[in-house]
Amino acid sequence: MKRNSFKIYLSSFLLVCSFTACTDLEIEETDSFISSGFEGLQNADEALGGLYQSVWGQLGDQANTYALREVTTDALLVPTRGADWGDNGRWRKLHQHEWGLEETDIITPFQQWTQTQLVASQIIDARSNPSVQTAAEAKFLRAYSMWTTLDFYGQVPFRDPELPSTELPETLSGQAAVDFIIADLDAAIQDLPSVAASSGDDLKLASKAAARFLKAKVLLNKHVYVNQLSGGGGSPDASDMAEVISLVDAITAESFELQDGYFDIFKADADSETIWWAETAIGNRIFNTLHYNSLTEGGGGWNGFSTLSEYYDLFEGDAESNTVELDETPLNGQEERRGGVPPSGLAFTGRAGTVDEDGFETGSNVGNGFLVGQQYTLNGDQLEDRQGNPLEFSRGFVDDAGAPSLINNSERTGIRVIKYNPRFGAFVQHSIQFRYADAFLMKAEAMLNSGGDPTAMINELRVLRKAAPLGSVTAQDILDERGRELFGEGYRRNDMIRFGQYFRAWEFKGSETGNTARALFPIPLPQLLANPNLVQNPGY
Repeated sequence: MKRNSFKIYLSSFLLVCSFTACTDLEIEETDSFISSGFEGLQNADEALGGLYQSVWGQLGDQANTYALREVTTDALLVPTRGADWGDNGRWRKLHQHEWGLEETDIITPFQQWTQTQLVASQIIDARSNPSVQTAAEAKFLRAYSMWTTLDFYGQVPFRDPELPSTELPETLSGQAAVDFIIADLDAAIQDLPSVAASSGDDLKLASKAAARFLKAKVLLNKHVYVNQLSGGGGSPDASDMAEVISLVDAITAESFELQDGYFDIFKADADSETIWWAETAIGNRIFNTLHYNSLTEGGGGWNGFSTLSEYYDLFEGDAESNTVELDETPLNGQEERRGGVPPSGLAFTGRAGTVDEDGFETGSNVGNGFLVGQQYTLNGDQLEDRQGNPLEFSRGFVDDAGAPSLINNSERTGIRVIKYNPRFGAFVQHSIQFRYADAFLMKAEAMLNSGGDPTAMINELRVLRKAAPLGSVTAQDILDERGRELFGEGYRRNDMIRFGQYFRAWEFKGSETGNTARALFPIPLPQLLANPNLVQNPGY
C-alpha cells in the first residue's frame, strides 16, 4: 500500500467495517436486517444528514467506486513504482480487466451502495414520518445508490422495510430496476426544490435539476441496462431520447449554462455549471497523481494515478510538449482543457483561497489538466525526483530496462492528471458530481440517436474550450468529446460501455481484450451466500 495514502485507505476500511461488522460476527438484536421488524426512524432529518455524509464519503474515495469508474478504462492507470502502488496487483488488475471475485474495490461498493439504499428506504418509510422534502431527497439518494449498483453489477437487491426482516431482499434487474429508479426520480422531481445555478451550498443537496440530470443519465443508458444480463445489445428508444432532451432543456431553464474558463469551474467558487456537488475533500484527486516533490502542502504527492498517452492524444496540441505561461496562456497549440505546466509559481497577492509560501501561492507551480515533461518549483528551478533526476513526466510506462511495463516503473513515468488545482486549497470539500456540460453532451448524444445533427452543439462547446470546430459529428466524436470534457469525473466506464468500446484493446490490457463479460463486475460471494435471490453474473 502506498505509505502516504494510508489514512485514506484506513478511512475506507473503517467505513466498510461499519457496514459489515468486520470480524465481530455476533448479530445485535437491534440490527435492522434481522430484528423483529422495522418500526420507523426516530429522526428522519438526522438520518438524511447521515446518509448524505455516507454518499459524499463514498464519492470522495480514490478507491472502490471511483476506481471502478475510471481505473478500469483507458483514462487512468496506476503503475507499480518500486514498492509503491503494488498492493498485490490491485490497481493493475482493474486496468487490465483481470479482476477476480475477491477484489476489495468490487466487494466494498456493493456493500456501501446497498447499505445507503436501505437507509434511504427507511427514511422514506411513512413510519419514520419524513417531511415531503426529506422523503424526496431520500428518494433521489436511493435512486442514485440503486443506479450505481445497477451500473456496476446488473442486479440490485432491494429490501422493503414494510416486509418482515426475515424476508430475503428481492433482486431487481433490467427493466424492473430501471422502472424502480425512474419512479423514485419522478417522485423526487415533483417534490424537490428548484435550485438555480450558482446557489452555493444548496447545490450539495438534491434538487429538481439533480434529479432530472440523473434521470437523463439513466434513460440514455436504459438500452444497456435492460439487456446487460442477456449479453448486451439493443438500441436507444426514440421516446427515451426525446425525454433526455426535454430533461436537459428543463435544467437549462433553471439558469444552468456552459461556463467560460474551464478550470475555474473546479474551484469551490460559484459557477454556472455545477448541478450537484459532494461535500468531500478533493485531496485524493490531487495527491494521488502528483510526485512526492511536486508540492509541500500535505507532505507532497503520492505518485500514482496517471493516464495513457492515447487518452492524452484525444486533445489538440503538440503531443510531446504541454506548457503554459504563468497566466496559463497555452504555448504548444493545446486546447484549454489539456491545460499545461507553468514555468514557476505565481507571486502571492492574497487571492481568495490561496496561501502564502515564501512569497508564492502554495501549489501554484502545479499546472492544470495534463502534466507532461519537466516540472518546476515555485521559484522556477527544475524539480527533481528522489534520486536527483530531473522530474520529467514521460508519456510511456517502462521498467528499468526500458521495456513497456506496469511494474518496476520509475518515479517519473506517466502523464499526470490534475482537475482540482492545489493552488486554491488541497483540502477543500467541494467535489463536483453532476455538471451542466455533461447534461449538454447527453442532449447532443440523444439528438444523434434520434437522427438529428448535434454538430452545432458540439462546436459551441469546443469553441468555448478553445478547440477547433468540427465539420460534422459522429458517435465517435461525441465519445471523444465526453472524454475531453469530463476526464476524471467518474463517467468514462459508463460512456465506453454505452458506445461499445469498453472491450477494445488499450495499452497493457492484454488477454481480457474482447471479453464482454467484463461489462459487469461479479456479485461478491458473501452476498450470494446471504441472498439466494442474487445470481452470479455471466462469465464468473
